[in-house]
Amino acid sequence: MHNTYLSSLVFALLTTLSAVANAAPSIKPETAAPITVQMNKVEQFTKVNLNSADAEVLRRDLFGIGAAKAKAIIAYRESNGPFTAVDELLEVKGIGKALLEKNRDRLIIN
Repeated sequence: MHNTYLSSLVFALLTTLSAVANAAPSIKPETAAPITVQMNKVEQFTKVNLNSADAEVLRRDLFGIGAAKAKAIIAYRESNGPFTAVDELLEVKGIGKALLEKNRDRLIIN
């Protein structure tokens, strides 16, 4: 009899919890904008002019460019004159094809 009473109590508890869980309002998370939309907004505002950007801008706004590579880009620009094409960045020591491709859409020449 004690066993039956305990089973009935557990059943009543589980039934109540189930009813409460189903009756609770569901909270819908805010729908975030797709990543592609977010990236387009970022790309619109972070174009970097290779011929006028200082080391801080190069380091901050380009992927994979630290202080040393930013200084190398500026040193190349000072010794060889302004960049005439984005692909000329490959001439800078430490800049390879993969790094250029990561940043191609962020770079402009003026």
